[in-house]
Amino acid sequence: MKTKFVVCIAFLVSLVAGFAGAAEESDPGTEITDLVANSAVPAPLEFLDDPPVVIDAEAPEVKATEPAVVEHQGFVSFQVNVGADGFNILGDAANEPSIAVSPLEPNKMSIGWRQFDSVTSNFRQAGWGWSDDRGRTWTFPGVFTPGVFRSDPVLDVDGDGRFYYYSLFWDLADSYLCDFFFSNNSGRTWSGPVRAFGGDKQWFTIDRTDGAGRGNIYVSWSTAGNSFGRRIFIRSTDGGSTFSEPVELSPAPIWGTLAVDPEGSLYLAGNANFNRTIFVVHRSMDAWDSGVDPTFDAFTVNLGGRQTSFAGPNREGLLGQVWIAANHSDGPDRGDLYIVASVDPPGGDPQDVHFIRSTDRGENWSLPIRVNTDDRRAWQWFGTMSVAPGGRIDVVWIESVTEEEPNIGQLMYAFSEDGGDTWSVPVSASPLFNSWRGWPRQDKMGDYYDMVSDDSGADLAYAATFNDEQDVYYLRLWSDCDGNGISDSHDLWSGQARDCNANAVSDSCEIIEDPALDNDDDGILDSCQAPPRTGGGRVMP
Repeated sequence: MKTKFVVCIAFLVSLVAGFAGAAEESDPGTEITDLVANSAVPAPLEFLDDPPVVIDAEAPEVKATEPAVVEHQGFVSFQVNVGADGFNILGDAANEPSIAVSPLEPNKMSIGWRQFDSVTSNFRQAGWGWSDDRGRTWTFPGVFTPGVFRSDPVLDVDGDGRFYYYSLFWDLADSYLCDFFFSNNSGRTWSGPVRAFGGDKQWFTIDRTDGAGRGNIYVSWSTAGNSFGRRIFIRSTDGGSTFSEPVELSPAPIWGTLAVDPEGSLYLAGNANFNRTIFVVHRSMDAWDSGVDPTFDAFTVNLGGRQTSFAGPNREGLLGQVWIAANHSDGPDRGDLYIVASVDPPGGDPQDVHFIRSTDRGENWSLPIRVNTDDRRAWQWFGTMSVAPGGRIDVVWIESVTEEEPNIGQLMYAFSEDGGDTWSVPVSASPLFNSWRGWPRQDKMGDYYDMVSDDSGADLAYAATFNDEQDVYYLRLWSDCDGNGISDSHDLWSGQARDCNANAVSDSCEIIEDPALDNDDDGILDSCQAPPRTGGGRVMP
């Protein structure tokens, strides 16, 4: 694999009114490796410690007596890691969820997570659940390969609706590896595993364009906690049956994600070699071509702060990943790239959610914009982004409500309809919860959330402690379907949105999802309209 280095690095000068201030470009001829030193590789975040907990099969299962549903100002969260009767299971823990939603049947989805059978042990396994009613009810069949240490679940789906689950595990040779599981029925059952190299904090994406690279799987992981050193990238061009040998990316993109643009070009983002204040984007414009070894350009970017871990609300984990996504709409922003991350900005504020944009395929980036509007010295952490097919950008994060208690926070949601130039007023989407509750002998609530957007909203998988223990929840975030700048979930709660059939979905969002529900295009569901009358006032049958 060949790598071409290009530099576009900006230095933070000031932070004014939510913007990280003036920037200047470095010498274009400077090698990126000269600017980004190789920081010491820390210990991996995932490692085998406690033995598995032995569950007495004869003992009766102790369950909560309340349904695992949480409502807050029009937003309804459904617990995923539930027992056969749909109720919370007491004494376990679940966190670090990832979600896949069928592009063909969006009611069908699957979520994976780190499953701890008991909070008395940090031994974790690969939990998973499925839903076929858009997340209102969940089935938790169990874990993959019971008794095997597994962590860092990542799920995605290809353009034909096949689900993929990538899982980190600890093998008998005391080394980190990853493998893939596959589902052809939206997560109800799975085949595999297939070995796929890997290491700690892995992530992957799938090309869902209609180009020659459709179906390609692209994978990367951290240089900490793997068996391949700085060789951290692989590719599959046959749907996950085989994978290329790992190759080096320098500087390595750490604790980040991947994206494919409408032309099939691949992007990877993360902090650069564990330099938490410098971030790197790798771009390959030929990774789609199965006949060549991919080549990469690399660009450094300024996010206006430092990527944080082992602090505040998540003492032994990340405060969030570096999220990169591409605009696949048919509008003027098609092909633009976006990055969102929770970072520690200059000054006394411990954590904000920052956004940057590139309009030239990653070569130059805007100055950072702060998405959260809170000026307090509070923690806005676990910033998570996804982009709808029509171009809307959705962002969620946890926001602490006091400066003194970083662990007491709630889920917040904001979106942008204009490529990130302006943002909606953030709204709270969950009740308060305590991120320090329910630790399974590991002082963290995982390292990330995960979200998938469509043109009427977003499907979010997140962890919270509403039951005074760590559990995984699904939340449908309805977007601004009626165009008033506020999420329709919040509008329903405040009485500002119409829901004529009382199904907890605004009529405007239903019409966006299925225009056939409003054949006369008057903004009202046809099923809610009175039938036409004949002369004399009789209702026609």
